[in-house]
Amino acid sequence: MPEISIRPLPLSRCSINTATLGHRSPIGDVIERVARHGFGGIAPWRRDLEGEDHRLIGKHIRDAGLALSGYCRGTYFPGANRSNFEANVADNRRAIDEAAELGAPCFVLVVGSLPEGSKDLNSARAQVAEDLDILLPYAKKAGVGLAVEPLHPMYAGDRSCITSLGEALALCERLDPSREGGIGVAIDVYHVWWDWRLSEDIAAAGPSRRIMAFHVCDWLVPTSDLLLDRGMTADGVIDIKHIRREIEATGYSGFTEVEVFSRRWWSTPEDDVLVACAKGFSSI
Repeated sequence: MPEISIRPLPLSRCSINTATLGHRSPIGDVIERVARHGFGGIAPWRRDLEGEDHRLIGKHIRDAGLALSGYCRGTYFPGANRSNFEANVADNRRAIDEAAELGAPCFVLVVGSLPEGSKDLNSARAQVAEDLDILLPYAKKAGVGLAVEPLHPMYAGDRSCITSLGEALALCERLDPSREGGIGVAIDVYHVWWDWRLSEDIAAAGPSRRIMAFHVCDWLVPTSDLLLDRGMTADGVIDIKHIRREIEATGYSGFTEVEVFSRRWWSTPEDDVLVACAKGFSSI
């Protein structure tokens, strides 16, 4: 297979997911800091905007010269009973409203898995499909894409019962068989790099226009914590440059979003973290 060419990208094509900075500073300060370092986009988490006016935050982001690459993240879908499930649906509706007020193009969904006391993975998957089916027309009306993010299989017991890009794409096709849009995937290299079908699934996502977000960090060897020891881009073993080539070959032209969950980086001064983000981005 011929090598897909890759071109250098300006830092303006890189977005910073606010989790990378550890949720330490007020969102206004984070916006200004990200803009000052020359990045082109930002993806805030809901926790960073609690008590804030989302419309005003969206205006602040645009006034700072930044664009929104997404809004993170959904409430877990499966519930131990119907009442819990419906409460989760309602909270995700509120989050879609927030994303629309911000002006975010997509709402990233980490769907959850087994409710406490359950071992029924099929039931969890069925609840995820039902919740998405309920939310899709609501999100389309709001103008916000639903970006389903498959997680690494190590999280299948709690964070996500959707554990591969192929499974996420199959769910999108099931809920949107005519490919009218409004639902797609967020591809995070940390969660999918291991998958032997990854190239095939990325290629399949292109014609259906399913790729809504592309997240980067790295897998360290050894890894000391499976949640909070992600590596900065290019510090680990993931061939991020190759994955980027394949994603861009599908026609994806959106942001490359840096999302690093790391105790090490969360204890590093935020400006130094952003310098490292820029260096890592330049290497891919």
